This record gives sequence, structure tokens and C-alpha cells, in this order.
Amino acid sequence: MKLGIVFEGGGMRGVYTAGVIEAFLEQQFYANYVIGVSAGASNGVSYVSKQRGRALRCIIEYANNPRYASLKSWITTGSYFGMDFLFGDLPHSLEPFDWEACNNNPCEFKIGATDAETGEPVFFDKSDLDDNFTVIRASCSLPLFSPAIQWKGRAYYDGGVVRPIPANQALADGCDFLVIVLTQPRGFQKEPQKGMGLFKAVLHKYPHLVEAMQNRHLVYNEELERVAELEKEGRALVIAPDSGLIMGRTEKDKTNLKAAGRQGYLDGLDALKTLRAQSLIS
Repeated sequence: MKLGIVFEGGGMRGVYTAGVIEAFLEQQFYANYVIGVSAGASNGVSYVSKQRGRALRCIIEYANNPRYASLKSWITTGSYFGMDFLFGDLPHSLEPFDWEACNNNPCEFKIGATDAETGEPVFFDKSDLDDNFTVIRASCSLPLFSPAIQWKGRAYYDGGVVRPIPANQALADGCDFLVIVLTQPRGFQKEPQKGMGLFKAVLHKYPHLVEAMQNRHLVYNEELERVAELEKEGRALVIAPDSGLIMGRTEKDKTNLKAAGRQGYLDGLDALKTLRAQSLIS
């Protein structure tokens, strides 16, 4: 059986996902397949490299560094989240990324991004990863908050714009059962994107991307419906934070981040118990 993990994005809410990953690695649960978008991809790569604690540290220990995420970074680099810090300083020196472990892991790893010109989803794989983590940068580059990332002659933005919860892609790639890690509580519904006038003005050369941003809430809510269907059919196990866990995309309070990571860890352990009870893992 091909078991896959789907990691939703969500900016700093991804610390919940990092906690889930810590539980999985601690218990040596290694899936055949991983797919993530945005923060789900940047966290997922630490799961693929099997580096315990790394995903949590990369968020909690550096969240208040102005180079990590800040208005200053937005003004000086064009990106609210400091891409050169996140995908340069962190993996190369502060929290070294284990390339050997990543490359030796037979797990498939897919990274979702949005083609700026077509407004369509694109999925990269492990072979596309480079020293600069370019395709993961692309997956994390939210329109307006980050510039487009160039890769092999094309411009890309955040994968969460058009495929925020890529469960269908995982199934298309042959997965038989999915563990889907959300960063919003059950019952959440995304509202229409605010400030579309500004998006249209700034992104005028990418009309299909603007259209995708305009429809983003519809796509997100449809994908949530699909997740619920898969869960009801017994084809997926969903892990989601409590409704009491209220965090924004740009959360920086260390106490809140630690609490969210802890909840993710505990929920991850509970999920593994369920998977074992259903004989889906040993």
C-alpha cells in the first residue's frame, strides 16, 4: 500500500505541522510519499531528511529574527518572509540541512507551486531541489507579499493559491491512503480575498494569477470538502488543530508557537495510534 502525507501551508501556523512531523520522526513513521505547498513544503523537507527537531527549531527559535519575517524584510527585499534567511542561512549554517539523508530517502517528495503566467498548479519533485531551495522558495512566495520566483525560465508563486490541500494530486500519483495535515481547525471556511484591487494593480501582467487569487476561497473550500469526503470514505486520516488554537499567518509570540507545536506533536502521536489500530502501519 502506498501511504502518502499531505501538508497544507499557512505561514507561521505551520509550526503545528512541525509538531506533527516531530511525532512522526520520533516514532519512525516514514511514509512512501509526501506532498506539500508553501509552509507545508518547507516543513516537509525536514521530514524527508528525517531531521528530528529541525522543523520546530526553524520556526520557534528564529521567528523573531527580523530577517526571518518582518515589515523591514518586505520593504528591503520585497518579501515579508526573508527568503535568503529561510533558505540560505538556516539550511546552510544555522540549522544545516542533511542533503545525504534527503537524497537517500526513497520517499517521493512533491512541492506545489503556481505558474504565474497560466495560474495553474505545478508540482516539482525531489530531483528539482537545489542548494538554494528554489522550488520551495517558489512554493512559499505569496503574491504581493513576495516577488515571483524564477525557475527554468518561468515565474512561480505560492502553491497554496491554486492547490492549498493537494490531496487529489497525491491520489493521482498513486497513493492508496492519505494522512492529511491541516493548519486550520475543522469547520474553517476561507473568506474571499480582501484587497483584490491592489492585487490587480500589482499583478496586472499575470491576469490568470489574479483570477486564481479571486477564486482562492472557492478552491480552498472545495478542497476541504474533498478532504471530508476522503475521510468519510476511509481513504484518509485528517490531523487538524483545535478551534481554540488561534494563530495568524504571521504569528511571532514564542509561547503561542510552542503551544501550537506541542499540540501538533500530541495530535501526531494520536494519529499514529489510529493508524496502528487500523493496521495501516506497524
